[in-house]
Amino acid sequence: MRRIRTDLLVIGAGSGGLSVAAGAARMGADVTLLEGGAMGGDCLNAGCVPSKALLAAARAAHGQTTTGEFGIAPVRPDVDYRAAMEHVAGVIASIAPADSQERFEALGVRVIREYGHFVSANEVRAGDTAIAARRIVIATGSAPLLPPIRGLDTVPYLTNETLFGLRERPDHLLIAGGGPIGMEMAQAHVRLGARVTVIEGDRILNRDDPDLVAVVRDRLSAEGVEIVEGAMLEELRKTPTGIEALTADGRRFHGSHLLMALGRRANTDRLNLATAGIETTKSGILVDDRLRSTNRRVHAIGDVAGGLQFTHVAGYHAGVVIRSALFGLPARARTDHIPRVTYTDPELAQAGLSEAEARERYGDRLEVVRLDLADNDRATAERRTAGFIKIAVVRGRPVGVSIVGHQAGELINLWALVLANRMKMSQVAAMVSPYPTFGEVNKRAAGAYFAPRLFQSRTVKRVVGLIQKWLP
Repeated sequence: MRRIRTDLLVIGAGSGGLSVAAGAARMGADVTLLEGGAMGGDCLNAGCVPSKALLAAARAAHGQTTTGEFGIAPVRPDVDYRAAMEHVAGVIASIAPADSQERFEALGVRVIREYGHFVSANEVRAGDTAIAARRIVIATGSAPLLPPIRGLDTVPYLTNETLFGLRERPDHLLIAGGGPIGMEMAQAHVRLGARVTVIEGDRILNRDDPDLVAVVRDRLSAEGVEIVEGAMLEELRKTPTGIEALTADGRRFHGSHLLMALGRRANTDRLNLATAGIETTKSGILVDDRLRSTNRRVHAIGDVAGGLQFTHVAGYHAGVVIRSALFGLPARARTDHIPRVTYTDPELAQAGLSEAEARERYGDRLEVVRLDLADNDRATAERRTAGFIKIAVVRGRPVGVSIVGHQAGELINLWALVLANRMKMSQVAAMVSPYPTFGEVNKRAAGAYFAPRLFQSRTVKRVVGLIQKWLP
C-alpha cells in the first residue's frame, strides 16, 4: 500500500475540482487529485459542452428554414445526424486538453486515476494508495436521477451520459422531464429532423417565471415539439417498434427512443461518508455557508453540495474554498447573485429572485419593471423581437432579473454583476451602451424604472419650470 501525505486532496476532476486543484497548486500547496472516470467530468463529456455544441448544429439547420423574412428563399436542410454528433465529439476533443491529466501534472498536481473512499476522518483510499490530507474537497458532481418507474429496467433508455454517443437520428424521441436538459434536447432534435414528445409531470421549466416560460413553450410548440404537461410517467414498456410510455391519467405515448431527463442526484455512493463523520441530506452533502461538511476538514462543492447544480456555481464554490482552506479566511458562499440560463431558442435567463419570490419576500415594497425586446432596435433589425426583460426592484436596488429572448444568457451577465456588487438601478441607467446592440435593452430597462419619476412627477415639472425662469 502506497501512502501519501498532502496539503489538499480533491476528489473529483470536474469543473469545480479542477478549479480548486489548479488554483491551490499554483499558490504553492501540495495537491492530490482523484478521478476514477473521465477528466473534465460531466460538463465536458456529457453536459454543458456537448449539449451546446449540438444546439449550435441544430440552430444552423433551423436557420436555413427561416430566411424568408429577410428576402432569401428558405430551404429544407439536409441534416446528417452522424456528422452533427461528430461535430459534438470534435468540440469535446478540442476542449479536453485544458482538463487533461497531463496539464494538471504540469501544474504540479499529483493525479491519481482511481475512485476514492474515506477510511477515517482525514484519510482516503484510492486503489492501492492511502492519502492523508490536511484538507479535503469533495467535488464528485451528480448523475442522472432515475426514479423507480415501473418497467424502466426493461426498456432501453438514454441519459445525458449516453445521448451524445448516438450516431443514428431517433425517429421519435420521447423525453421524460421538461427541465432545462429536456427542453434543450427537445428543440435540438426537432430541428435536426426528429419527432419529439416531452412528457412532464408538472409544467415545463417549473423553476422559472411562468410568463417567461410561455414564450419558450410557444416557440418550441411552433417548431413541432409535442409538449405534454401534467402527465406523471407511471410505466414504460418495450414494443416491437420502440418504447411505450404510460402516464398516470391513462395516456399512452409511443417513440423509438427514450431520454430520461428527470433531474440529478449527488454522487456520494462510493465515498463511505459516514466513516468520516460527514452527514448528507436527500440532495447531497450537508454544508454550511463556508461549504464545510460536518467534518470541518472536509469541504463539498458543486452539485454534490446539494444546492444549485451549474458548472459556474462549482467554479464559484472553488474560489470560496480556496480562500477558506488555503488562507484560513472566513469566505462564505452566496446564492442571491447566481445566474442561470436555459439555452433554448429563445433563451431563458434568471439572476437573483423571480418576481414571485420577490413579492413573497418584499411585499408592497417591490416594483417590477418590464421592457419588451420589440422596443430594442437591434432586435427589430434582426427579427428577434420575441421576449422581454423583467426586473424586480426594491428601493432603487434590483433584487432579481428575468429575461427571455435572443441572447438572454449574454444579457444576464450585466445583472449578475449588478446583483453581486449590490449596485443600484441608477448605476445601470448611467451606463452608455453602444447603439444598436441587444445589450442596450438593459440600459433601456433601467431607464424605464426612472421614467415615471421624471416624466410623470408634478414636483419635477414644477422645479424645471422654476429653473427655466431663473436661467439667463
